[in-house]
Amino acid sequence: MSIPRKTVLIVLAFFAIYVIWGSTYLLNKIAVSELPPFFLASFRFTLAGIIIFAISKAMRLSLSITRRQLINSIITGFLFLVYGNGVFVWALKYVDSGFGALEASTQPLFILLLLKLIDGKKMQTNSIIGVTLGVIGMYILVSQQELVTQEGTLLGMFMILTCVLSWSYGSIFVSKADLPSNYFVSTAYQMIASGVMLAITSVILGETWVAPNKWSSQVTLAMVLLAVFGSVVAFTSFNYLLKVVSPEKVSTSAYVNPVIAIFLGWFVLNEPISFQTIIAATILLTGVYFITTKRKIKLRPFGR
Repeated sequence: MSIPRKTVLIVLAFFAIYVIWGSTYLLNKIAVSELPPFFLASFRFTLAGIIIFAISKAMRLSLSITRRQLINSIITGFLFLVYGNGVFVWALKYVDSGFGALEASTQPLFILLLLKLIDGKKMQTNSIIGVTLGVIGMYILVSQQELVTQEGTLLGMFMILTCVLSWSYGSIFVSKADLPSNYFVSTAYQMIASGVMLAITSVILGETWVAPNKWSSQVTLAMVLLAVFGSVVAFTSFNYLLKVVSPEKVSTSAYVNPVIAIFLGWFVLNEPISFQTIIAATILLTGVYFITTKRKIKLRPFGR
């Protein structure tokens, strides 16, 4: 008996947001060591958008977009990529990649709280346990004395949490918003819109743009992997999943991403892993488990 095509696509999409995105923390950390963060993010998403548009054209997909869809694409690009990713990359200048991934694992907690505020759903026992464990785990994670004494670390940790909030709201927004029906085309518009906004931000902040021929081979490889796999493949998969499964299920990538990010950070960049971090990670991910195993919440479309 053959497996339905939709099932195969969902499995592959989850692999992309689990494994590929887990590695992007390391790749961003490598790239931001040489490149200004907002320039880095702008170059990555603009390149990815161009690639997707080219593929869409070759596949003869319709690139038409309504005014409402364009506005929603710009909003989505800002929530996910300008703030959610651009500021996150900036924060990685002060925070280890694995540590940043652990903070990002609180996304299901943020989504749950936002859904309660937006849809007024009553929190169930599993959710309350998950939120409690999430708060405890985050406190243990950020209270490490060796982290607090490092310059810029507290600011970096705080800004990452605001990025998680932006990404979480974006996940809910996309599940309800009117966007181009083709997930590939929708991703392209979001990438280009965010690339432009990030470039403007980079100019306003006075970042020094570095030509690609002056990048080290390590940074060049990281940028190619970020653009092609982290953006084209994984972000398209992410947009697809937000339309075919619930936001809570999509947020389960928070289980896997930190594990991959911490391992790669330790293996490639020799980032230390303290016992306190391991304890915090265990509590955090247990909290995520409780949150994401509750019954599915139905979402009401915006404005309807």
